[in-house]
Amino acid sequence: MAGTETLTSRGVRIPKNGRVVRGRARRNLRAGTYERKESDAVLRIVRPGDRVLELGAGIGDISALIATQTQAAAITAFEANPALLPFIAEVHRANGVTTATVENALLAAEAGPPRPFHIREDFLASSLDRDAAGGVVETVAVPVRAVGDVLAEVRPDVLVCDIEGAEAELLPAADWSGLRAAVVELHPQWIGQAGVQAVFDAMQRAGLTCFPRASERKTVAFRRGW
Repeated sequence: MAGTETLTSRGVRIPKNGRVVRGRARRNLRAGTYERKESDAVLRIVRPGDRVLELGAGIGDISALIATQTQAAAITAFEANPALLPFIAEVHRANGVTTATVENALLAAEAGPPRPFHIREDFLASSLDRDAAGGVVETVAVPVRAVGDVLAEVRPDVLVCDIEGAEAELLPAADWSGLRAAVVELHPQWIGQAGVQAVFDAMQRAGLTCFPRASERKTVAFRRGW
């Protein structure tokens, strides 16, 4: 990382990679408002020694924040966009993160064949939807893993989930009763009221209750007990 320019956002160093960090994302990082609600929630929720499962690693800022500011024992992150993995590795190196691992995979109720993922010039706009806005520059196959297998391997204490609407399908499909807490970014504009209710029901079945003091708007924290 010697010689690589970085900007600092909420104590996390972010490399100035123009293909990933640009425009509004760069402005928000400079202002400390990029993923602010999720950042605030994880700092309230994660405790020293926790094992954290992150679904939707994004640019690696949340996993770096957890690793450097909470004393979590381990962070296991999954990211569907393979184009982001090298940048996530840069972020982790820039911050001396040694407790986080990142895997390029989608989680589902059951393992299945790889799914096509469409990479766009704006990496952050890449998605499973080929018809979404922005020209596709490459299509790659992303492995699909069974969420139950991942939970058995990781044995997480805390879930951090931001998977762009897939939460309404994935969270009800697994047993989350081993969690102490969770931070879930909801996307009601895509999943509707029924999807939001499905997420709350899944957390309730796991024995977790909404924790308002760590929640803000679409970022909802859940925890066990009061």
